[in-house]
Amino acid sequence: MIFNISRRKFVKGTTASLVLSSFGDYGLDLMYREKPWRVGLIGTGWYGKSDLFRLIQVTDVEVIALCDVDENMLEGAINLVSERQKSGKKPQKYSDYRKMLAKEELDIVLIGTPDHWHALQTIEALQAGAHVYVQKPVSVDVMEGEAMVAAARKYGKTVQVGTQRKSTPHLIDAKKKIVDTGLLGKIGHVELCCYYHMRANGNPPVQEVPDFFDYNLWTGPAPLRPYDGLPHRRWWRTFMEYGNGIMGDMCVHMLDTVRWMLDLGWPTRISSSGGIYIDKSGKSNTADTQSATFEYNGLNCVWQHRAWGHPADPDYPWAFKIYGDKGTLKGSVQKYEFIPRGEGDPIRQEVVYEREEYPEDLTEKDIELHAAPATRLHMLDFLAAIDQGSRPVADIEEGHISSASCILANLSMKLNRSLEYDPVKKIVKNDPEATALLSRDYRGPWVHPVPGDF
Repeated sequence: MIFNISRRKFVKGTTASLVLSSFGDYGLDLMYREKPWRVGLIGTGWYGKSDLFRLIQVTDVEVIALCDVDENMLEGAINLVSERQKSGKKPQKYSDYRKMLAKEELDIVLIGTPDHWHALQTIEALQAGAHVYVQKPVSVDVMEGEAMVAAARKYGKTVQVGTQRKSTPHLIDAKKKIVDTGLLGKIGHVELCCYYHMRANGNPPVQEVPDFFDYNLWTGPAPLRPYDGLPHRRWWRTFMEYGNGIMGDMCVHMLDTVRWMLDLGWPTRISSSGGIYIDKSGKSNTADTQSATFEYNGLNCVWQHRAWGHPADPDYPWAFKIYGDKGTLKGSVQKYEFIPRGEGDPIRQEVVYEREEYPEDLTEKDIELHAAPATRLHMLDFLAAIDQGSRPVADIEEGHISSASCILANLSMKLNRSLEYDPVKKIVKNDPEATALLSRDYRGPWVHPVPGDF
């Protein structure tokens, strides 16, 4: 069955109403094109497919090619995509993204691979002439992100980062009704947190790599760990070789959201402490407990995560809280709540679902239903930026600032001192040791991108 919503039905949905309020009738042109976008996806796992299916839902596309180093996952994705897209065609399949980019002429490339691949694949997709939608965090070291920004500007292409909280309907509402109208008053403090028990751990044995999985290519520029099972979904995230722990996975979303709401740029100073305090039984080398402070002039954003115990506020286990002298704004992926100080009524709004407009969401394996409307809006914002030659709401530069801030927090924890990053000189001020850690070593023959090359 091919899932495509009719124009008449679409314009009744929340996604449509927000798009039409922003773009007017032009919004319909984004969704209904004379010539479909030619699309490729690198990384056909959980979120790669999820992003692709949201794009298919909101505009006319022809998925030309899919790439994955896991043959089984790739075959499953090809069948699902052929059911979803209008043409019913099966995309071409590739195990090596470089071959896909060299052979196929693509308008858009979606990147849903693990974090250690984001930089190289984004840059090479840009060089191949495509616009890019890349998942967060954009990189695993700071200089990768700097190179991605430089490449996007050199090749004149649009790069949207998957920090879709900026396109979340109820958070857009919170920004407009609470922050922008000044209901919070003078803002002096922000708290960010994640208390999900999401840190995979364990001691699986070293084993033979299955024939259907190219582990060497999956590892790419990262260190080659002994193979101890398929790394998909959760296992790879528990290792700093491939990402930046819960800080890089979850803080990046909330920090990015607050930066967008409050119009914040680079922090002036970043400090962090933490480590593995409780769950020491397995192979995981990511922190199960971590605090970080992102300092701005007259304002601190303070992060806390614990992958154990109870959340400090059970109603907001992954959230931000913005404190002003006239009130407090609590926000999460599920809702927001404004509590005024003194007189006045609280203001609340819940997450928007679009179950009736997109019934296929209800049968999609592992879908985050609360995030689907946000990702649809995020895709439409991406398409509008391509069409208009403007910057999307989650432009690569903004995604880089949020990602790099989290990476610098991890470096601060490692070095046990605060860091001040200079984004112009691309150094940590007065700290040669920290500056040397802004780029990680690549495993050969992969070559680390350099911002000055673009």
